[in-house]
Amino acid sequence: MIVVVCGVAGVGKTTFGQLLAEELSWEFYDADDFHPTGNVDKMSRGIPLTDEDRGPWLERLRHLIEHCISAEVNAVFACSALKKAYRDRLRVSEDVNFVFLRGSRARIAAQMQERRGHFVDPAILGSSLTIWKNPARQSPC
Repeated sequence: MIVVVCGVAGVGKTTFGQLLAEELSWEFYDADDFHPTGNVDKMSRGIPLTDEDRGPWLERLRHLIEHCISAEVNAVFACSALKKAYRDRLRVSEDVNFVFLRGSRARIAAQMQERRGHFVDPAILGSSLTIWKNPARQSPC
């Protein structure tokens, strides 16, 4: 089984995902580790990614999810997956499940300001919130 923990930058995907994976004794993958260098550079400068920027990144993640499923490895992924189209690319089978983290803009902004060692510039939050497609208003997510 695959669990993808989704949400905007700074909402706590990595922290929650790591704790969940540890509790379940599953593998953990942070999708940020799979971004091409150009994406990391853009986000570190506060420049939002385009759908085209995300394409190769989503394909890398899709292949890793497929590998985990074929190898029968249970895993948790921390991945923004802001749009339904992105989640659809990662949903390679019914073994892929999504968990959505939410928070107030103020709380998430505070968390982004407090975190250290992460490349995403807090200026990204506004565009992430704009792009985020609330799965509660979509069917299916």
